[in-house]
Amino acid sequence: MLHPQQFEINEAWIAFRLNSKPVRIEGDGDFSCIALMDAASCFILGSELIPVSAKEPTATQFRRLLKNSQSHKQQLPKTLFIAREDAADLMTRAAMRLNIAAVRVPELELVLFIGGARQAFAEQFEQAPR
Repeated sequence: MLHPQQFEINEAWIAFRLNSKPVRIEGDGDFSCIALMDAASCFILGSELIPVSAKEPTATQFRRLLKNSQSHKQQLPKTLFIAREDAADLMTRAAMRLNIAAVRVPELELVLFIGGARQAFAEQFEQAPR
């Protein structure tokens, strides 16, 4: 089982879908929020909204997400973890082109890292209007 203590800061990042329900943006439609998190600190480095109809970010969207995330420490990770259950062919290829090892793991192995972020996102953005 993966644990944050196994990693150094910026050694490994996790790419994951932050929301469980689509995020509605009036006039633009429904979106998913893809985030990158540092595995050691569980700090969210960046996020990108993609249309729900897209299974994963485009290569351009993912490169922008990597570039924005890289700005925190001026380096990319050695490893990128992605849940096996997520569509991630474009992200995997983009990571590998940048010499980042893309490792597919069961989402259950990532819950310790991403569970709190997903819960906070849901509390903030997925609650029914009052």
